[in-house]
Amino acid sequence: MLFDATALPKARGGVGRYVEGLLGGLTAAGARVTIVCQSRDAAFFRESFPEFALVELPRACQSRAARFLWEQSGLPLLARRIGATVVHSPHYTMPLVGSFRRVVTIHDATFFSDPQVHSRLKGAFFRFWTKRAVNGADAVVVPSAATARELSNYLPGFPAQVLVAHHGVDTSIFHTPSAAERSTARASIGLGEEPYIAFLGTLEPRKNIPALIRAMALVATRHPAPVLVLAGGAGWDTAIAAEVTAAQGTVRIIQPGYLPIDALPSFLHGALAVVYPSLGEGFGLPVLEAMASGALVITTRRLALPEVGGDAVLYTEIDDVSIAAAIVRVIEHPEDSASLRDEALHRSLSFTWVRSARIHLAAYVGHESTVVQG
Repeated sequence: MLFDATALPKARGGVGRYVEGLLGGLTAAGARVTIVCQSRDAAFFRESFPEFALVELPRACQSRAARFLWEQSGLPLLARRIGATVVHSPHYTMPLVGSFRRVVTIHDATFFSDPQVHSRLKGAFFRFWTKRAVNGADAVVVPSAATARELSNYLPGFPAQVLVAHHGVDTSIFHTPSAAERSTARASIGLGEEPYIAFLGTLEPRKNIPALIRAMALVATRHPAPVLVLAGGAGWDTAIAAEVTAAQGTVRIIQPGYLPIDALPSFLHGALAVVYPSLGEGFGLPVLEAMASGALVITTRRLALPEVGGDAVLYTEIDDVSIAAAIVRVIEHPEDSASLRDEALHRSLSFTWVRSARIHLAAYVGHESTVVQG
């Protein structure tokens, strides 16, 4: 199988953790894989997956436009040269022709269900490629039953086989941290002993950050407001800056940007609550990673999030008043925190990359069922 990792962004983020976790699961399953990647990622893949063959994308093809052209011409030629019978494209786009089995991962369908939370260009691009994928791929892998339903709702009658493979969580990274680890994480963010509310993810409109900031201001009318820490890469939500300005003097807000992955468990666990008030997710990996870190999580019931959280998280509506009420509940009822953290940690253990890899392997060889759930 040829695994096309050339589309990974420099800051690998959620897609990068999906690729890394899946390849780890495929290693455990004994799969034979060749990875093709950009030169900047070659050392990472070579060190992380020495069992797999590695091919570097030609340097002349490493700009975005050139990579897309290579995907349509060079990738099929590479598959033929190494004798690959399957090509897995893990991020929406794929080669449109080839004599191999084409498998593509579609991470969510919000480009159809909630186009307003994406830039116009990004929405048009991913709607186009999602349509091409479900009509041209031999198999489509999605991370949740909710995403499979959304694809069926917006693109009815497509011929591709769809398999649901929930993401896993790497418990060697995401686990309950020690007190010393939590203290180090606090210091690195600029926190003392103050209680804080954590958010982890790209600061984009879909994450509903302005409502979270307004909710924290409402919390401050009833209790001393915890610090709000918004960790993650800057997105294109222009409303966030205005809300941060409006909250000055009421809520202390820290935006540390990307945090090192080994700091995330301590950051998540140490929070009074991890609040993820998303308008909709294809899966919701930050929620699962917070659960695996023993955090108390507040999130919404939009799309796939209940598949991840089950009964082990607190749910809120997406408006600021509801989010504030959920945070106040956590502040006023600390006796409930320990049991929710334990339930979240226990539930997270059912999400493994080995299990996810087995379902991907079914996609690679072809499976009788239309939908296989993880």
